[in-house]
Amino acid sequence: MTDTDRIKVGFISIIRTTFDVELAQEVTAQAKAQLRHAGFVLTAPDETISSLEAAQRVANTLASEPLDLLIVLQATFADSTMIQALAEKVDTPLVLWAVPEEHTGGRLRLNSLCGVNLAGHALKRAGYDYHYLYAMPDDSKAIDNLQIFARAAYVRRRLQTARLGRMGENPAGFETCLVNPNALREQVGVEVVQFDLQRDVFAAVQAVDSGAVQVVRDDLSRRVDGLDDVETDATNGTLGTYVVLRELADRDNLNGFAVRCWPEFFTEMDCAACAASSMLSDAMLPSSCEADVNGTVTQMMLQWLSDEPAFGTDIVSLDEERDALVLWHCGLAPLSMADPDETPSVTIHSNRAKPLLMQFALKPGRVTVARLSETTGAYRLVVGNGEMIRGAKSFSGTSGLLRFDRPARDVLDTLISEGLEHHISITYGDHVPALLVLAQMLDLPILRL
Repeated sequence: MTDTDRIKVGFISIIRTTFDVELAQEVTAQAKAQLRHAGFVLTAPDETISSLEAAQRVANTLASEPLDLLIVLQATFADSTMIQALAEKVDTPLVLWAVPEEHTGGRLRLNSLCGVNLAGHALKRAGYDYHYLYAMPDDSKAIDNLQIFARAAYVRRRLQTARLGRMGENPAGFETCLVNPNALREQVGVEVVQFDLQRDVFAAVQAVDSGAVQVVRDDLSRRVDGLDDVETDATNGTLGTYVVLRELADRDNLNGFAVRCWPEFFTEMDCAACAASSMLSDAMLPSSCEADVNGTVTQMMLQWLSDEPAFGTDIVSLDEERDALVLWHCGLAPLSMADPDETPSVTIHSNRAKPLLMQFALKPGRVTVARLSETTGAYRLVVGNGEMIRGAKSFSGTSGLLRFDRPARDVLDTLISEGLEHHISITYGDHVPALLVLAQMLDLPILRL
C-alpha cells in the first residue's frame, strides 16, 4: 500500500461529564496513540465530545473527509443522541469501541460497555449498520480487529470509485460471465466501462509501437524460460495487447479488465490473450478471461485486501487421494504466484496452438478463495480458505492443487449444487475475516465453501 493509499480513519471520543472524565481522557489518549502507531492516518478532534452540538460540528467536519472508517470510542456512558448525529452525517463504516474497567467494588467510573449497548440499539432501530469492539487500547487484539475492519473499509472505499474495462462481450453460453452494470454500480460501486474489441483493442495492437513491445519482451525474457522458442509474431501480438491495455488503464483510469479472450484473439489476431492478462494481474491490474466482470471485481477485492495479485481460475478436477481440487486456467496466473522451486516458462494454447501463455505450478501457501456470485439473481459473496500444496503441474498452462479447510468432495458438492460460476478467484494469505466484514459493509450474503 502506498502512502497515498494508507487507511484513513476518523476518531471521536464520547463522554458524559458525570463519569470519571480524567480516566476517560487517559483512555482516549491511549487509543489515539495506538491507532497512530498502527499506521492509520487519523482525523480526530483534540477534545472529547460531550454534547450534541459538539457532535454535530465534528460530524460536519468529518463528512467532508475521504475516510475509510469512523471509530467512536465510548469513553464513558452517554445517551444515543451524539452517535446518531454522527451516523446521520458521516457516510462511512462505523465501529463502536467500548473499554473494560476493573471490578473494584466501588464506583462504576466509565460504564462504557452499556453506552455502546445503548448506541447500538438506537442505530439498529434507525437502520444504520456498525461493528463493535470491546477491549482496552493497549490490547493487541484490539488493534488487530481494527486493522481487519479498516482494511475491509479501505477496499469498500476503493470499490466505490473503481472503473473496470469490459473488452467485448462474454461468449455465448457463458452465463457465468453475464454482468448487470447498473446493479453492480449500485451495490458494490464499480463502474463498468464498455470497449469494442475490434476498434479499441485489435486496431490499437496492430498500431502499437514496436519499441514498447520489445521493452516488455526483454523484461519478460528475464522472468521466464522458452520465450524465443514460440512464434515471434504471435507472441508480439500478446505482448502488444498488454501494452495497449496498460495504456488504456492509464488513459481512462481503469482498475482492471474483463477480456473476451476467444475466439477472436485466435481467429483475428492470431495470438492468445492469456499472457497479457497474466502480466496485467501481476502488475495489480486484475484481468479475467471470457469477459468475466464479476470475476475481475472479485480479484480487485482480494488484491486490495492482500496487497498481492489475485488469480481468476477454473476448478477442473478432484484429486481424491490428496483431498484437493485442481485449479487451472490456460495460462493467465500472475507470475508472482509461480512455485519458487521452478522457473516459469511460456507455452502455446492447448486447444488453439497459439502463444502466448504462462506455464507453471502455483506456489504452496495459505490462500483465500472468493467469488462475487450472481447465481440467484442477487449478489452474494462466496468465501473459502485453503492451502495450495506443492505438486507437479496437473495440466499445461497454470495450475495448482488446493486443499480447502473442508473436505474437497464437500466443496465440490457446494460448488455444483449451488450452481456457482465456473470461475473463482484466489490470493495468498488468510484474508477471510476482512472479506466477511467487507461483505457486511456491502450488504452481501455469504456462502462458505
